Amino acid sequence: MHILMTGGTGLIGRRLCVALTAKGHTITVLSRRPQQVKQLCGENVRPMASLDEYYPDSRFDAVINLAGEPIVDARWTARRKQQLRQSRIELTEVLLQKVHQAKVRPQIFLSGSAIGVYGDGGDALLNEQSPAGGDFGAQLCVDWEAAAMRAASLGARTCILRTGLVLDGTGGMLHKMRLPFSLGLGARIGNGRQWMSWVHIEDYVAMTLFLLEHESAAGCFNMVAPEAVTNREFTQSLGKALHRPALFVAPAPMLKIAMGEMSTLLIGGQHVVPAKIQSLGYAFRFPSLLPALTDLLHPSS
Repeated sequence: MHILMTGGTGLIGRRLCVALTAKGHTITVLSRRPQQVKQLCGENVRPMASLDEYYPDSRFDAVINLAGEPIVDARWTARRKQQLRQSRIELTEVLLQKVHQAKVRPQIFLSGSAIGVYGDGGDALLNEQSPAGGDFGAQLCVDWEAAAMRAASLGARTCILRTGLVLDGTGGMLHKMRLPFSLGLGARIGNGRQWMSWVHIEDYVAMTLFLLEHESAAGCFNMVAPEAVTNREFTQSLGKALHRPALFVAPAPMLKIAMGEMSTLLIGGQHVVPAKIQSLGYAFRFPSLLPALTDLLHPSS
């Protein structure tokens, strides 16, 4: 297949490009840094600098839409919230305008979202049928998903990827946490009872390929491992994987002061299960946290 990918230079996108290329697919990556696409995504990946280059004669068999400004990189000011919406919702709307205008439309449309759609779920067990939350992060996901689901009306089999905490030893949150935890400075957040729904990067990539190829897959999918943990359990497991104690606590009130509204991403949580993709037969390579952390942090062991 010829696949158009947005967000292809990000942590997940780069891994997907490698996996898709290995399976013989042709990849075009939309990027504001087209000159870096081949370096980051692979020599055979084609760069696209703007959606203006998606012409009516362009032919893509599938679209993987992962673009979006990082949600935790800056405080949620009014300006930042608008940037987050533009990079997700407005880009998706423009992308689908191009799909609509294409003489030959893609038959598959996979689009990103996040388990933040459920808001702070407390201890409730959340599957794909659970209701959305009411905070900014949840509404951002709701609107993003609504924009992406319009692809179905254009004839594309559409899957929404509700992404949890993606663990990768070379980047992302786990990479940032490695140094302080290695120094014995690891800390749980608040009381540590909030749920963390995570997924190993290899499972995330494999699930995406599974949905791309599974002809009956459509709708929303929780992209998380089946065994969520509390923040306390995550902290203990990461300390154990690095052979270091994790005895400190990051007080919730201090996080609220430092991060403002965005602190809900750390103080709250979601206990999410991947019910729908498991019902289709996907088998996880890393269903449990400690083996996943050990694989990522000590890949040669």
